[in-house]
Amino acid sequence: SWLIDSLRKQNPAVKIYICKMTPIFNEHPRFKSGTRDWFWQIQEHISSIAKANKVSLIDLHEKLYNRPDLFPDALHPTKEGATILAQTVCGNITKDFGGLQLAPVFTDNMVLQRDQPILIYGNANGGKNIEIAFDNQKKNVIANEYGKWKAVFPAMKSGGTHQITTASNGKNIILKNILIGDVWFCSGQSNMAFTLEKSENGIAEVKKALNNKTLRLFNYKAIEETDDKAWDSITLQKTNQLQYFSGKWAVSDSISAKDFSAIAYYFGKNIAQEENVPIGLIQVAVGGSPIESWIDRYTFEHDDKIVDALTNWRKSDFIMPWVRSRADVNLKDAKNPKQRHPYSPCYNFEAGVSNFTNFPIKGIIWYQGESNAHNIELYEHLMPVLVQSWRQAWGASLPFYYVQLSSIDRPTWPLFRDAQNRIQKQIPNSGMAVSMDYGDATNVHPIRKKQIADRLALLALKNTYGKAIIANGPQAVKAIQKGETILISFSNAKQLSTANKKELIGFELVTEKGFRIESSATIIGNEVRIQVPKDEKIKTVLYAWKPYTTANLTNEANLPCSTFQLKVSSESKK
Repeated sequence: SWLIDSLRKQNPAVKIYICKMTPIFNEHPRFKSGTRDWFWQIQEHISSIAKANKVSLIDLHEKLYNRPDLFPDALHPTKEGATILAQTVCGNITKDFGGLQLAPVFTDNMVLQRDQPILIYGNANGGKNIEIAFDNQKKNVIANEYGKWKAVFPAMKSGGTHQITTASNGKNIILKNILIGDVWFCSGQSNMAFTLEKSENGIAEVKKALNNKTLRLFNYKAIEETDDKAWDSITLQKTNQLQYFSGKWAVSDSISAKDFSAIAYYFGKNIAQEENVPIGLIQVAVGGSPIESWIDRYTFEHDDKIVDALTNWRKSDFIMPWVRSRADVNLKDAKNPKQRHPYSPCYNFEAGVSNFTNFPIKGIIWYQGESNAHNIELYEHLMPVLVQSWRQAWGASLPFYYVQLSSIDRPTWPLFRDAQNRIQKQIPNSGMAVSMDYGDATNVHPIRKKQIADRLALLALKNTYGKAIIANGPQAVKAIQKGETILISFSNAKQLSTANKKELIGFELVTEKGFRIESSATIIGNEVRIQVPKDEKIKTVLYAWKPYTTANLTNEANLPCSTFQLKVSSESKK
């Protein structure tokens, strides 16, 4: 403040700008020992000084915080980084930010979230007036000193069609065929990306896609798949520049639907039919991507359990070996040692998710985990962190429904499925769809997607839309041993059954000596009875504890029970 006062005393008309600092990244030698924390404290102090002294603030941090590839020593930008700094300073002084633009999520055929204030936003030259017309409603707003603008219209009920017109400084943008409804964000790895056309009965469904005119699809597609090949220089450059995804809204038809997520499509179709409301689906999914790639950088940096995964991630044992090796193949010809990749921590949030977090949505569906199944304990920490990251970004406690991994002959998967089952109890306003009964012993991409999407839809219909339905399979509550009998009680079940109406299978007992015993079991109402071999003391009951399982316990709604392990108590410990 003293310096600012001194300059003004010398020249009362002087125009003063102060700048936020450029980023400091995790490779800095003192990052965790204090630099990370005081850096953000100083940034806040700089902002408060600018506000108190009524001087212009130039943010040199925002444009570069998601570009660690431009900071070889974690502190000083490269020539390209310095160019971005110069452009940022120039824009703030001249107020030339490229003229009128809408955020990329705003295109023809879009769906806007009903029953919430309607936000329309974008960029323009600083200080310029923007006229926005939503049908017959009109707003005038002024782009702020950073060129950002936002217009807020009253919440609306579902329906359509609508038109949005924006105009500024002689440029007009007109968006047509807009619906008001519910928007769901659909993300994860390859089983979420798995296309409708390739799913069971998918070709027939694609032919019917045009019938779903109130279903709108935004496929934020990658410019290059993470296949087993080296990427060319253009792909490498665009990936660093966070231009890995592109897309726009489309009406559901045979062209847009065939390459869209089967899980998301069937989910949206189900909700649209049940609720009689237009549904918009935003797909951002990357085959093979680990959960680390979907978490925002600030959250990642400030979590001491995982922050080290940011450093030299292609050598980090936090990250699954297959993930690292595939990235090595894709990046074989990269010249920059900090080359970005959609498997690197934070990348998919920065290049993908962050482009939608100002856009109101109804909720999230998620199918991911295959690329984290090597470290169950770490995933149990990361999954709640992901949900927290996204809810903070959207500024709302959004519903979060996810798919449990399926069945396949991979040894860690029973443990992983059990962990996913426990995680839903830790995350408020969440739910899990079991998929193991539609798995494939040798294929990580089962083709029966509609059944799983319908289970996700049940969760949403009950918990988000308030339908009085059964949406979950049985949940094991307790197991009590009395003599040579173990009785397991369940919630979410008035009457237990089996999927194929055949003999109940899938239960095992673990003795105090650690031996596993396959056991026959009998259904009695909402309980399961297991006979214990004579003189055996049982420590744990296992269910569906094989990587590829044919376990068949369901409730009266024919919804399956998850993989679980449950400690056995004696009758005296009820």
